[in-house]
Amino acid sequence: MMNQSFFKKNRRKVVLPAVLVLLFNAVGADLAFTRDAKLERLERIKDYSVTHTSSSAPIIEYAAHRQGKMALLIGNNGTFGSEGASPIDVLTGENHPACVYPKNSDLVYLWVAALWVGAVVGRDTAVSVGSEDWYCAHEFWPDMPPFGEFEFQSINNSSPFYSEDAYSEQDIICRYTDTISDRNVTDPDECDPGSHIPLNIKSTQRSMSWSYEYADDFILFDYQIENIGRDRLREVYMGIWVDGDVWHVNNQDSDHWTDDLVGFYQSHPAPEGCGFVDTINIAYHSDNDGDPIDGQWNDESPRSAVGVRVVRTPSDSLKYSYNWWIVTYGDPSRDFGPRQRETPDDPFRDLDGRLGPPVGDENKYYVLKHDEFDYDLLFTAIDHSDSGRGWLPPPENAENYADGYDVRNLLSFGPFEIDPGEKLPISFAWIGGENIHVNPDDFEDFNPYRPSLFYEKLNFAPLALNSRWASWIYDNPGVDTDGDGDSGQYRICCYDTTVSDTGLVFGRCDTSWHKGDGVPDFRGASPPPAPEVRVEPEVGTLHVRFNGLLTETTEDYFAKNVDFEGYRVYLSRDERPSSFYMVGSYDREDFNKYVWNLEEETFRLYDIPFTRDELQLLYGDPLGIEDFDPLVFTRDNPYRHPDFSDSVYFFVTQDFNQSEFGVNTPIRKVYPDQPYPSNLNPQQALPEELTEDGRLKYFEYEMTVENVLPTVPYYVSVTSFDFGSPEIGMAPLESSVLNNSIVAYPLASVDDVLENDLKVYVYPNPYRTDAQYEAGGFENRRGTESEDRMRRIHFANLPPVCKIYIYSLDGDLVREIDHNFPEGGPEAMHDTWNLITRNTQAAVSGLYYWVVESEYGTQMGKFVIIK
Repeated sequence: MMNQSFFKKNRRKVVLPAVLVLLFNAVGADLAFTRDAKLERLERIKDYSVTHTSSSAPIIEYAAHRQGKMALLIGNNGTFGSEGASPIDVLTGENHPACVYPKNSDLVYLWVAALWVGAVVGRDTAVSVGSEDWYCAHEFWPDMPPFGEFEFQSINNSSPFYSEDAYSEQDIICRYTDTISDRNVTDPDECDPGSHIPLNIKSTQRSMSWSYEYADDFILFDYQIENIGRDRLREVYMGIWVDGDVWHVNNQDSDHWTDDLVGFYQSHPAPEGCGFVDTINIAYHSDNDGDPIDGQWNDESPRSAVGVRVVRTPSDSLKYSYNWWIVTYGDPSRDFGPRQRETPDDPFRDLDGRLGPPVGDENKYYVLKHDEFDYDLLFTAIDHSDSGRGWLPPPENAENYADGYDVRNLLSFGPFEIDPGEKLPISFAWIGGENIHVNPDDFEDFNPYRPSLFYEKLNFAPLALNSRWASWIYDNPGVDTDGDGDSGQYRICCYDTTVSDTGLVFGRCDTSWHKGDGVPDFRGASPPPAPEVRVEPEVGTLHVRFNGLLTETTEDYFAKNVDFEGYRVYLSRDERPSSFYMVGSYDREDFNKYVWNLEEETFRLYDIPFTRDELQLLYGDPLGIEDFDPLVFTRDNPYRHPDFSDSVYFFVTQDFNQSEFGVNTPIRKVYPDQPYPSNLNPQQALPEELTEDGRLKYFEYEMTVENVLPTVPYYVSVTSFDFGSPEIGMAPLESSVLNNSIVAYPLASVDDVLENDLKVYVYPNPYRTDAQYEAGGFENRRGTESEDRMRRIHFANLPPVCKIYIYSLDGDLVREIDHNFPEGGPEAMHDTWNLITRNTQAAVSGLYYWVVESEYGTQMGKFVIIK
């Protein structure tokens, strides 16, 4: 074993050289594998696992959660993630990586994860998996189309998928079974050559996501596992298997997916204090050091952690296990995973000569069932033989493993019994926590024999907080969902208590709910619904119009009242949330009252905001103050109640109180003199209360954004926000900028084009590859497109429906573009060409002709490409 000083000095050198290993396959052939074995194996199977269209098997499809910060790809075959590929998202028609967190960051945190279910059926021990360590066993399959296709639902009234049955802003529902036993379908590479033994189960899977600030870091999964066979399923164990590789899309290689950490984080101090501790129980993975560059973080640094937490099982008295292992795809003796020593009651099981991945149903079932919690990967080089019942000694390459490797982990639980026709409910959360890595140099001096020095520098607080919120969304604390009088469990935290001579206790005590009633809710506090937005462009200007009927009248689920506070208008040059900047806002005039807390010796916020009229009644009239101005009373000059000397307050505005339309806010009422409608249902309102397109005039707003570049696209969004809930410590919530964002070019609108017979033109013309369009922010703003794929030539003043033909100087058709916006809109007069020919080749330098054909006639022109 190498000494510690050598390891510390040459740590990077130990893991970098390419190592040849042997691939053990079902027929016993030995194939040489490099450190890129994972990617090579992916190339061999991805045509099957991602795009398989054989008539003998249903079609695997993918749909991506993109509502919150966690952008996760869901398969309709018991998997999420995509085995390293970026298949087509059926919702958008675009390629999507496995799991990007935060969304649009291009930081990927998953190769693939899958459901495992094992049981005893008659005399057989069988396990069905969505995927496994060799990425070849796919034993859950959807029905043939259209029955196996995804179903989408949303609680957003403005969503095309709005449904009263929805639980979240984006519900993705799929169904699949394990009933196909043909090994040509379930296991094409014959990793486990025996026939697949179906459990005869059907899984109805609903995954849910939200854009709210407290809930946008996780996806909740709810399964209904149904026994559709004739036999009782005994001793059922389930697991979530995760191959959690971490990389930036520009760094998808073995150097970046062989340096990851895994572990199990059990508890974290509760924010309420008083010594309370939250149960977290999350199986997490992360990059080992966050990939700093030259000692600094940058946009390609994956600093976060992602993991799995079980939030619901049918029984509280279950056994949980957590296992991880390393696969080398070669000599089984090189595979490794922690294993406990045998005891008389628990003899050691040889997993076909491996300490690592279980191969075959019997071994997989053993790992699912075996009561074992592995230590974290960081601690692999530590001798744990004296811990608990004792562990096997560290492996030969423990130092290399401890500082990060290509690792899988399995969180499993059971047992259950499932009778024929019975459904078993299971729920878990896929959770992210940003910036677990704090300082770029924290890992530089990592010592595998003293891993706690590095472990203590990791920041698990965001992951723990998001884990708490995931459990609360699943089962709302303090809410009696089934009406049986049980609202869950609460905590009482008292400050600076004193006991009088008579035994009376004085002091301040805060009560907070921390656990629900055990009945699923899948609901959370939400901001007001985002308004309905329209954008009307003109050259250099964008006219933003929106209607806030639902925004201003929808009752909050938790508060049981309308908590609308205001609107914010944002612009961005790309679709990343961090790129949006505010150009205007409106909020109601109201004030927060901060009350002096004697025990904490600080001011605290307890109540929702007060209007000026409410404060006048409470404090102005009793003191004879005609016009009570709350802002006179500040932290340094607080208000003291005349009857209670210990009642001390001061006031601040809730947000900015920019409430005078067109005066201290650029947002205006379109119909400023319109009275409140007689009926909030537009179909029952008076005709004079409606716009020409049937919207209520009272809720119509507009804002004009001037002096914007006419030749580039802008993303326009109008968000809504509330005033929060001080009672449970929830900050104000704002809808996501991505909920209703619209892409618009500040060019002549399509109406102007048609009314004034404006002629089509092309820009830039000539198109020069040396003009540094990318450096100027006109192309490839996210930096993820290749040089040949990032280029754009723009067509402006187009009719809403037309065909664009591009010809070479010789008259050969280079590209045909179908421009189709029959309903109009801010993009109806504009389109682009990416300089890729119909033969998927990059266009060469030269003179090109363009032709635009529509019902309004034919227009022709030319442009030049200079490379």
